[in-house]
Amino acid sequence: MPIKITVRKPFLFYIFVTVTPINFEDVRRAGGLELLAKQMVEGFITGLHKSPYHGFSVEFAEHRLYNEGQSIRHIDWKVFARTDRLYTKQYEEETNLRCLIALDCSPSMYYPKPGHNKIRFSIYAAAALAHLLGHQRDAVGLALFSDGLDELTAIKSTPAHLNKLYKTLDQKLNTPPTLKPTRITEVLHTLAEKIHKRSLVIIFSDMFEDENEEEVFKALQHLKHNKHEVLLFHITDHNTELAFDFEERPYEFIDLESGDKIKLNPAEVKDKFIHQLNLIHSGLKMKCNQLKIDFISANAQRDYFEVLQAYLIKRAKMR
Repeated sequence: MPIKITVRKPFLFYIFVTVTPINFEDVRRAGGLELLAKQMVEGFITGLHKSPYHGFSVEFAEHRLYNEGQSIRHIDWKVFARTDRLYTKQYEEETNLRCLIALDCSPSMYYPKPGHNKIRFSIYAAAALAHLLGHQRDAVGLALFSDGLDELTAIKSTPAHLNKLYKTLDQKLNTPPTLKPTRITEVLHTLAEKIHKRSLVIIFSDMFEDENEEEVFKALQHLKHNKHEVLLFHITDHNTELAFDFEERPYEFIDLESGDKIKLNPAEVKDKFIHQLNLIHSGLKMKCNQLKIDFISANAQRDYFEVLQAYLIKRAKMR
């Protein structure tokens, strides 16, 4: 008797797996997505001070000798204690960033298992980024898409707007998927035309699309042509989607977007699957490099902090 599992489309297969619940889930249930985002960012910032990124800041520039008559507000008293001389902290002139977070909500993002899937990873990471952007007084907006652009908010920096984004993401977290295709190409072209000011566009997607690959690349190029910076998080379950790591026994694979089914033994197609997916993955990465798009291969079973770190690196490049 075959074991029923779930799939995306022929040769792009999906299976339900058992995963240990993440620690942040109880936080979200107790205080909502806003509290979860705050906890994630605070944990990340604490981690920065324990890592090679110690001292990283997007604002601090240098120390300068204190001149009589200056405000004492920016005196670095720790430096004074070491040197017995007064120095003030100098900061770079702040440039408010405009950022749009584009989140793929197509059925393939609900793989591999309800509660531990790519959509949940993406929503949690998006919420943490929104909190970090708000903390830096930057403007942030949200785009949700599948077979079209489902929702597009304004790009603002107000607390009320940020709360609206949390509520929108929380609602999507509890919305079940419906059978429909992914049309990333159409959505990216639409976003390129609708964002009228230069912005950082952060995309969360598994990039599984029926369109010709060249059409997807043209859509990404459209964003770059319109002077937008782009950060692409390619969200996959690395064990099953990239390594096709299944037990050697019969499975029934189901396309998440059409409902089509196929029965087979994973060992029979593993080599061909890995070869084809590696071609797709490496091709996407190469094209992004050519377009100067930051490409991050994100494992949906790994740490959200990798997303925050990639964002800070991207922001540092933009300065």
